Amino acid sequence: MTRCLQKYRTGGLSSLLEINKAAGAKRKINDDASAALIQELKTGKGFSSYGGIVEWLKEKHGLDIEYGTVYALVRSRLGAELKVPRPQSYKQDEKLVSE
Repeated sequence: MTRCLQKYRTGGLSSLLEINKAAGAKRKINDDASAALIQELKTGKGFSSYGGIVEWLKEKHGLDIEYGTVYALVRSRLGAELKVPRPQSYKQDEKLVSE
């Protein structure tokens, strides 16, 4: 209550009605690294696992990021999925597969 009265005295009714939003935490992956990751995901080579992305960020950009953070970034913010072909048996008949 004391804070509200103090706010009213210093700024009036407009300062009481003002909605303040917290800034939040700073992103762990900077914009340069994020842009480079997008370019790397667009190439045909890409990554075979999210662990590979973690290692790539560590080697290329010196960022020590956790697996879960990388997964959330790639899936939620970037909307990308890792495209890895499913394993195929070497016993398959190639003629039957092509038909």
